[in-house]
Amino acid sequence: MAAIAQLTAKGLIKDFGGLRAVDVDGFTLHEGEIRAVIGPNGAGKTTFVSLLCGRFPPTRGTIAFAGRDITATPAHERVALGIAYTFQITSIFGNLSLYENVALPSQRRVTLDGNGKVRERAMAALERVGLADRAGEIASAQSYGHQRLLEVAMGLALAPKVLILDEPTQGLADSEIADFIALIRDVAQETTILLIEHNMPVVMALAETITVLDQGRVLAEGAPEAIRANAAVQTAYLGG
Repeated sequence: MAAIAQLTAKGLIKDFGGLRAVDVDGFTLHEGEIRAVIGPNGAGKTTFVSLLCGRFPPTRGTIAFAGRDITATPAHERVALGIAYTFQITSIFGNLSLYENVALPSQRRVTLDGNGKVRERAMAALERVGLADRAGEIASAQSYGHQRLLEVAMGLALAPKVLILDEPTQGLADSEIADFIALIRDVAQETTILLIEHNMPVVMALAETITVLDQGRVLAEGAPEAIRANAAVQTAYLGG
C-alpha cells in the first residue's frame, strides 16, 4: 500500500525583508513517518516548521494537511486539525504546576472532541514522559531537561496527528536520551513525528527519512544511510 501524504508543502517561500529564509520547492510528510529535519545553524529549519504549523504566513507557496489546503489557516485552527508544535525555546507556564500546564491543552482537546476527562488525559501525558510523580511541582523549579519533557507532554495531551518537535533533546542529560528515543518510538505508533534535532545519534536512531536544509533550501533528502554518505551533506553539516 502506498504511503499516505499527511502534510505537504509546494513552492514554499518565506522572505524577511531582503532575506529569503525558506525556499522549499516540495516537501511531503507521510502518515506514520518519523522524519528529521537537520542542517547547520541558520539553515531555516525553525522557520520552515513554523510555516507548517502556522506561526508564520508564507510569502508564497501552499501547505496542505490530509489533502486540505491550510495555507491561510491560523495556528490555533491547525492545532484543532491535529498539528501540535513544541518550541525550540520552552513555552511552558513557569508559575503553574506540571499538571496545570498539561491540563490546559487537555481541556482544549476534550472541548474539541466533546468527550473525555481532562485530568485523565493530562496525567496520562505526564506518565508517558515520566513526569507523573512531579505533577504537583511548579514548572519553573524543574531542570531544563524536565521542562522540555513537559512541553512534549503538553503536545501529546492534544492527541495530535502530527507532532512537530523542535530540538527536544536540548538540555536532556545523556542518561535521559535513551528514554527519549524509546518515548518517540512509542508515540510514533499512533502519531506522525517531524523532528528538528542537532543530536545526530538521536536523528540516526529515530528517523526513517532525513531532510537536510542549507540556506533555506533542501540540500538532500533520503534514508539515514544515504544522508550519512552524501558528500554535500558532509561538507555543509556533518563536518566531513
